[in-house]
Amino acid sequence: MSQESAEVISATAGASARAARTRISPAGDRIFMFLLYASAWFVLAIVAALFLVLLQRSWPAIQTIGLGVFTQLWDPGGGHFGVLTFIYGTIVTSAIALLIAGPVGIGAALFLAELAPKRLATPVAMLIELLAAVPSVVYGIWGLFVLVPVIRMYIGPALQHTFGFLPLFQGPIYGVGMLAGGLILSIMVVPTVAAISRDVFEAVPNDQREGMLALGSTKWEMMTKAVLPYARSGVVGALVLGLGRALGEAMAVVMVIGNKPQIVASLFQPAYTMASVPANEFSEATGKVYISALIEVGLLLFIVSLLVNISARLLVWNASGRGRR
Repeated sequence: MSQESAEVISATAGASARAARTRISPAGDRIFMFLLYASAWFVLAIVAALFLVLLQRSWPAIQTIGLGVFTQLWDPGGGHFGVLTFIYGTIVTSAIALLIAGPVGIGAALFLAELAPKRLATPVAMLIELLAAVPSVVYGIWGLFVLVPVIRMYIGPALQHTFGFLPLFQGPIYGVGMLAGGLILSIMVVPTVAAISRDVFEAVPNDQREGMLALGSTKWEMMTKAVLPYARSGVVGALVLGLGRALGEAMAVVMVIGNKPQIVASLFQPAYTMASVPANEFSEATGKVYISALIEVGLLLFIVSLLVNISARLLVWNASGRGRR
């Protein structure tokens, strides 16, 4: 074939491809594409509308007192609306929840996906996922009547006896406090971490496992060197989704954390979280600035959640290896 004939065929093929791309699609395809685009933009519009409404309703407080993220005093009667104590309580309780629920959830997912027999894995996985369907107020009631007394009589004294030299475990033990809030959040976060991690582990190709076992590896080496590295990005996503659940939980935490705006080192002391403040005080708020300040706390929580999700996307992006290409 001559060079001129090849160029003609190439030009003809390119023209045909362009014509196929620009060809008018059937009406059903156009409607379907429109619905897909509309759904995507509708979700973005909801997020933007939520941010704008929160910003508008909290603007009187922002103009009067600012964001309040660098002041501690929360005294609505005196006109002081510092939210630093709420940010501190949110960070501490969420960190406790993630430190406990992360290893427990990932370990449970590994057991169900890699070690447990099928007749055991299926019902146990259903029970774990059932925990996510329990209303948060039920967790709060259970925490108030069961977990708080256990912390006051057993867990708190044991921790203080063993680690009492640390500021985290000093001071009087009331039962309610940041430790109780973190523990109740960890129980609520475990189903999210375990369910997502299990699905991620089961999606690992069997070739990964069989290759490691064929080389003489043990089950432990197969899980740590073949399954976990392959599922790393999914596990990170599960942890971040669990963190998002911990950050936004209100009703269960408000019943066990003590609801006292303060910054203290001891985990046995009462505290407050950003999500529990509007839930606890909105019904009794009086005055435009007070109500606006509570909405401002919700706005700050929205911004924190947005930053957490952006960070999660970056972490998953890097963990999956695409950030190194």
